[in-house]
Amino acid sequence: MSSMISLMNAVLAWGDLPLLDNASFTINSGDRIGLIGRNGIGKSSLLSVMAQRNALDGGEMKVQDGLRIAFVEQEPVFPKAGSLKESLIIRGKLSELPDDAEKWSRIAKLDAYLTRFEVHGDRPAENASGGEKKRAALALAFAEEADLLLLDEPTNHLDINGIKRLEELILSEYRGQRALMMITHDRAFLDSTVTEILELDRGILRAYPGNFSAYESRKEEELHAEDLFNRRFDKFWAQEEVWIRKGIEARRTRNEGRVRRLEALRQERAARRERIGSMRINIDAGQKSGKIVAETEGLCKRFGERVIVKDLNFTMMRGDRLGIIGPNGIGKSTLIKLLLGEIPPDSGKIRTGTNLQIAYFDQLRKKLDLSKTVAETISPGSDWVEIAGVRKHIAAYLEDFLFSPRKAKVPVQSLSGGERNRLLLARLFALPANLLVLDEPTNDLDIDSLDMLEQALANYPGTIILVSHDRRFLDNVVTDMLVPDGEGHWLEFAGGYTEWDAYQAKLKESAPTVPKTNATDKPAPKARVRQKRVKLTYKEAKELEALPAEIESMEAELNRLVGLMSTPDYHSREPAQLRADAERCQALQSTIEAGYARWSELEKKSTQASLGVD
Repeated sequence: MSSMISLMNAVLAWGDLPLLDNASFTINSGDRIGLIGRNGIGKSSLLSVMAQRNALDGGEMKVQDGLRIAFVEQEPVFPKAGSLKESLIIRGKLSELPDDAEKWSRIAKLDAYLTRFEVHGDRPAENASGGEKKRAALALAFAEEADLLLLDEPTNHLDINGIKRLEELILSEYRGQRALMMITHDRAFLDSTVTEILELDRGILRAYPGNFSAYESRKEEELHAEDLFNRRFDKFWAQEEVWIRKGIEARRTRNEGRVRRLEALRQERAARRERIGSMRINIDAGQKSGKIVAETEGLCKRFGERVIVKDLNFTMMRGDRLGIIGPNGIGKSTLIKLLLGEIPPDSGKIRTGTNLQIAYFDQLRKKLDLSKTVAETISPGSDWVEIAGVRKHIAAYLEDFLFSPRKAKVPVQSLSGGERNRLLLARLFALPANLLVLDEPTNDLDIDSLDMLEQALANYPGTIILVSHDRRFLDNVVTDMLVPDGEGHWLEFAGGYTEWDAYQAKLKESAPTVPKTNATDKPAPKARVRQKRVKLTYKEAKELEALPAEIESMEAELNRLVGLMSTPDYHSREPAQLRADAERCQALQSTIEAGYARWSELEKKSTQASLGVD
């Protein structure tokens, strides 16, 4: 194992805020590193330094002689050219290679990777979508066969199939002596691809061996220990401040050592950069909608020869958490507009429910006025917002979404991608809504913000329609999915993405070998799958009857524990007891969330059984 790049006492600053504060680390051959941290913490700046696009403000960076680096930035820049492929050749300086054999070999590899990423290289570069540009830049990076591959948010704009294809390429191409370092907030992607997590937090780099799941477990222990240390430090510091303020007693004792110690405590307390807070999200669910949110019968929609929806029979009930997945361009947004009655079907029936209050994330994104300030975007002409009947000052509301009072006054155009997404969520959740339509809400959100959004959605009593390519987010939010077959049919599936993926894998394993047929043979008719009528079993009926009381009992225990942990002398208890209480709290929260999800699932089944729904 050899060292490729080493940082020693690296310093990098943005204004007066250190992004790197005397940080040191090394990338070795064979490493696959995931760089994580809050939005705005300096991850992209660090990656740009590693790619030798920018320089450190202090410290030293050593680079292995002859090291070949490929870098795919968050928004790849493409030189002007007649086609996307020609633009890539210029971007990668492939035509400048002195050896003709190597030049044509590299261009042939570019063609191969463009095919694997399903990119049409002959189309004009200016007409390419964000997803096509990202896939094209990735294809070039793999074609360059660099020793070190640096990727900034590589899964942005990719659908699930594209993400899985990238996973396969990383695992097959970047092993042995080659290394990779990437920024991503896709937790499932990190779990599949990396061997080490590098966390950037308040100017400090910390390395954690293993994938993201291993990091989560270790980090939870560290944060608990850090909070415990800070509380003890602050208590001791407060006691010393009380002593010095007694004045006469302090002068009489002439304890100069104690005074010097207090000065040191003050300096340490001032230098301690607090861990950035988490979003505090409350969603106003408005009034209850009717039991049925949307119901379709034989629904069909096409554009020219392209079939988007064919013979869809589907019922969405109040409280459902529906995930819609599929490749880019398959018609997910069109399907949502059909379900909500925004566009008419070509044939079939659609009935939308009563008393629907809809908040649509994608529509808000399109209406974002970049010239307005952050505060004006949330509450035009007023300093107050009202959430679930409670008035809140706009500054306090924005702080819940990690916007400082200074940020509230800046124009939207100066915000980063992650900040704009948080702003959109703040605007969305300021509207009373019993139906949330979230079209790719996770783009550019950091991992902590994703966790908080998941918790808020778990506590939301209304109905959710979610379009996402984030597999773990789907698993943590939805209970049902609509999945396309590519020919206009949409399959309803109970469960999250992991269950769907396992189901697909099982189908492939059990699929019989299809014998070859002559060209004159007529294709066999497709089998129609009859859905069984929904029916609640005796065991499920008893479970549904018992669940409310069980959940209520667990919530009472959780409230008692939280109340106990809030008492002034609680943290004087034994560390083992503190850990046990924290673990019990976490277990209760997980069990309660699972209980609510199961209750919702059984209630839906019971309602469908009573309505005679197939």
